[in-house]
Amino acid sequence: MAMSECQGCPRRVASAISRPPRVVSAPALGVAAFPVFRTVVRRCTALTFTASEEKVLVADKSGDVYSFPVLDQHGPGRLELGHLSMLLDVAVSPDDRYVLTADRDEKIRVSWATAPHNIESFCLGHTEFVSRILVAPGHPELLLSSSGDRTLRLWEYRSGRQLHCCHLTSLQEPAEPWGDKRFAVSRITYWRQEDCVALLCDSLPVVYLFQLDAPRQQLVYRQQLPFQHRVWDVAFEEGQGLWVLQDCREEPLVLCRPVGGQWQGVPESAVVRRVSAHLRGNWAALEGCAGGDSGLSGLYKATCDNMTSYLKRKEERLQQQLERKRRRTCPPGPAGRPRR
Repeated sequence: MAMSECQGCPRRVASAISRPPRVVSAPALGVAAFPVFRTVVRRCTALTFTASEEKVLVADKSGDVYSFPVLDQHGPGRLELGHLSMLLDVAVSPDDRYVLTADRDEKIRVSWATAPHNIESFCLGHTEFVSRILVAPGHPELLLSSSGDRTLRLWEYRSGRQLHCCHLTSLQEPAEPWGDKRFAVSRITYWRQEDCVALLCDSLPVVYLFQLDAPRQQLVYRQQLPFQHRVWDVAFEEGQGLWVLQDCREEPLVLCRPVGGQWQGVPESAVVRRVSAHLRGNWAALEGCAGGDSGLSGLYKATCDNMTSYLKRKEERLQQQLERKRRRTCPPGPAGRPRR
């Protein structure tokens, strides 16, 4: 399920459900209002609010992006742009001038919001599907992207220029059981207070932490946060720290903060206990939503190495032809039969 929160109005959120394919615009928890359902053509893969908070952009599995008005509850969706490949994420620039889309064919496209057929640039360099993109808050010219190629990249997206690339495999310890496993980043979240970037990788019990050095235009690796259980989601909250949702009914929620320059879990507070109690009370629904397969593992393109078998069969045919030719040219023996 895709979800997006309106930055200017935290009490407004949007989410998408798969069956039937719908977009749900609703207030946040504790706000008295009714959700609004919008039917979409195909399954939604990502969605986001525009910076003006007037529209919700919805990307679907067929490669199209539709916009839905926020205030007009019965307004129809409008087709904004399309790709020839499945879309995995969508973002907008802080000034609403550009729509950024990431697809399964390893590319990021930067289109004009007012005329999406005009393409400003492409950000090319990933070698697998681009799973997540995020315009860095406070740095409107910079874009963060992640991919199934296990890299985190920094871009100047208007020009399509790659500024920095970090290979996550180089940060792993040799003893880690998932060292040789293919994985993709399923969440990128950003903390403006210290320009901190947190990465959650699909099906891994670890969170990677980086710091964005904007003047030098690079990403600085800080540390890993290991957990005993699979991590479902992560999110920064200004003034609080990093919230971690994990697959553990007894301790579903962990709050991490920097202590002495290192991030670590803090003792359970009243807020954590209250929210954890609410999560345990709705654990079945939470498991069905957050605990399901993200689907990223099925996005890798299958490779078919048929050259090896072809060359083997070709060699066998050549050997058979040579054997038949040798038998035909071999002189007959005393009894009239070919000599062996």
